[in-house]
Amino acid sequence: MRQFIQNFQIRPVTRRHALFALGYSLVLSTTIFSCSNSQNSPQQQAASPTSNVASNTTNKLVRIVRSKQLTALAVLEQKRILEKRLEPLGYKIEWPEFAAGPQQLEALNTNALEIALTAESPPVFAQAAGTPLVYLAANSADGQSISLLVPANSTVKSVKDLKGKKIASQKASIGHYLIVRALEKAGLTLSDIQPVYLPPPDANVAFSQGKVDAWFIWEPFVTRNVQQKVGRVLIDGGDGLRDTNNFYSTTRKFYQENPEVIKIFLEELQKAQNWAKNNPKELAQLLAQATQLDPPTLEIMHSKYDFTLIPITEQIITKQQQVADKWYSLKLIPKQVNVRDGFLTPEQYAEITPKEVLANK
Repeated sequence: MRQFIQNFQIRPVTRRHALFALGYSLVLSTTIFSCSNSQNSPQQQAASPTSNVASNTTNKLVRIVRSKQLTALAVLEQKRILEKRLEPLGYKIEWPEFAAGPQQLEALNTNALEIALTAESPPVFAQAAGTPLVYLAANSADGQSISLLVPANSTVKSVKDLKGKKIASQKASIGHYLIVRALEKAGLTLSDIQPVYLPPPDANVAFSQGKVDAWFIWEPFVTRNVQQKVGRVLIDGGDGLRDTNNFYSTTRKFYQENPEVIKIFLEELQKAQNWAKNNPKELAQLLAQATQLDPPTLEIMHSKYDFTLIPITEQIITKQQQVADKWYSLKLIPKQVNVRDGFLTPEQYAEITPKEVLANK
């Protein structure tokens, strides 16, 4: 990916953060300032999964992205559900944390992550860079969980008021995509603003210090900034602004060698989705310690999520192609992408997707 992301900066790399720095350099462009906030996302060493699910008693490592403790993945992690299902089959589960989707897919490409959860844009940028990813399943859009923040004392009243101003986002993320969408709805383009591309922790510092005029970001940053009276929501991804889904993805190699693991993962994920949707208070209590957030605050955040696993359909593939075409038209990816290269056949999806999910097609 680095061949088409120009003018990036790389921080000093420690052993602990080597992988994060690799993903970090993928999406950072030179900005009008630099932030000194360091990342605190533990990464794991790469391991190659083997193909036979049951015959090898040696633990084979499956790394699934930590969901920042706000989605159904967090339920699986906190309850150790997958560990219980997969340990008898010789698998060990780890939950590495990443700043955002682009960093996840860089790790996927370097065999340092097996299952990622991102919005629509990171897979497109990854495919443009040659990553052999596979879209496993779609997730609900959760548009209200992604908001355009402005400082609490800002005089900005609408997106049009942001013309000429600095707007932060993680490059190649849902925040980046929704900036494009919001500007188009306001009759503007990216050339009408000053994009500032920063990963969420650095953008959080920049926003709190008044170094940017707006920031398109997801939870928990939105609620935290609003509660601390640092920022206010100008618009969010709801009300038709977000027209895409989130995706669970893996590499084609891992899919081909571990179909039973993927099937079990999606089965348990669907159960966790249903539980999270039907037990909001219990969900908040479960995740309070891990997030260091009080249950009432978590309930506010979780109310913005639909907790729904969605089957892959032609409509979803078509929309994803439109996203790819949009990024290419903006010259932010170096070549046209055929997103279908990353999707499976209907028959293959039928083998790994929970029947309850398929029934919603």
